[in-house]
Amino acid sequence: MQTDNIKKPTFMYALSMLIAAIAVISVGILAFDAPIQILMFISMLVLIPFMMGLGFSYKQVEKSMISSMSRALQPGLILLTVGILIGAWIASGTVPTLIFYGVNAISPQFFLVTTLLFCSLVSVATGTSWGTIGTAGIAMMGVGTTLGIPVGITAGAIISGAYFGDKMSPLSDTTNLAPTVTGGELFTHIKHMLWTTIPAYIITAVIFTLIGLKYTGTVDAASVGQLTSYLNEAFNLGIVPLIPIAVLITLLMLKKPAIPSIFIGAAVGGIIAMVYQGVSFGDIINIFYSGYQVESGIAIVDSLLQRGGLVSMIALVALFLFALGLGGMLAEAGVLEALIASFAHKIQHTGTLVFVTIIVSYATLAIGGSVYFSTVMGGTLMRPIFERLNLKPENLSRVLEDTGTQSSSLVPWTGSGLYTAGALGVATGAYLPFCFLALITPLVSLFYGITGITMTKYEEPREKRKKTAMKTVEA
Repeated sequence: MQTDNIKKPTFMYALSMLIAAIAVISVGILAFDAPIQILMFISMLVLIPFMMGLGFSYKQVEKSMISSMSRALQPGLILLTVGILIGAWIASGTVPTLIFYGVNAISPQFFLVTTLLFCSLVSVATGTSWGTIGTAGIAMMGVGTTLGIPVGITAGAIISGAYFGDKMSPLSDTTNLAPTVTGGELFTHIKHMLWTTIPAYIITAVIFTLIGLKYTGTVDAASVGQLTSYLNEAFNLGIVPLIPIAVLITLLMLKKPAIPSIFIGAAVGGIIAMVYQGVSFGDIINIFYSGYQVESGIAIVDSLLQRGGLVSMIALVALFLFALGLGGMLAEAGVLEALIASFAHKIQHTGTLVFVTIIVSYATLAIGGSVYFSTVMGGTLMRPIFERLNLKPENLSRVLEDTGTQSSSLVPWTGSGLYTAGALGVATGAYLPFCFLALITPLVSLFYGITGITMTKYEEPREKRKKTAMKTVEA
């Protein structure tokens, strides 16, 4: 891209661009309850004259949009494939089997903490929050609804467990990306995260246990009886319908590509639906596209099972495209760099540094629409300041994971936010207040920044380390 005539934005110009984009979205939602997809699209159009004012041609602006939006293709395909998977797993009896046995095996008062632990184990083993949410998460949502637990609270327990593993497992892509960007080492990074994650996880488990005690004896026995009777009559339950879960988890643990792995899980579900449940091939194809349809006359059954299908994810894919396009424009214009450059030299204390890094991580997550964008951009922008204060790279990588990775499903237009809301069938606003691990961990991280506890430093000053490194290269 030709950059000879392009100017860097001043602090006020960059701030004006950011405020303009945010204003369109916030006013549209609060004043008119408008769909966020169209608001994101309008925000992109509003930024065009700002970028042209910096010297960009329209073709260059368009290229920045399209280049960023192209990153939505892979996660968009994953979203569509997950929609297929959900429909197939209901038709195969996979989801009904998990709901049936889960309702009979788990007591309401311990359901939330059990969900947290179960999803944590699955995510650590597979290294993927998306895989955990799409398998264990879907099943636990059904069980929680049947037990009379609000969907937002159940989703909060699922997400907390899923992102615990996404953050801590050496198999996770984000866990590998963070130390790579900051110049650290994988297992040093993981061990350093234990200082923030374990205290936050214990607090989260205690909170979910206490919340669960509230639901002792609140189960509607009549509704549960209706549900279990219907599932037992309408589906052949048992071990066979659980085969698709075993297949998908095995593929994810073997680190096979996500899209074919998820589709294979859906295809296995489709085969079992035909062979074991008596569903025709034509109906399976329709379920893949439109989702599972049922009119049982029982409200709880219809709400749990009438879901899935490729078309159920189309609106989420559109939102992801526009979110990434907007983020790409702000990144190409250098908005974040201009905002940070205005105060970077004033940061002299670890507490201030950690606080600013948390804000930058959240901002880049919201602007870029992706945890990968947040990690790379946040790490790149903040790394020089951490080095200036003689702090080791694991401090920065930990903050990035404590915020960006941990909270990626809490921003509605990010890939993780779209996937989570779509897969679990719960609006972001409903589960956000109950994602305690994501909300507590940054506070622990900030406490360490303010006190200096666990903020590891180099023994040698920065300048001496640079001279040592130059001598090593010359030798």
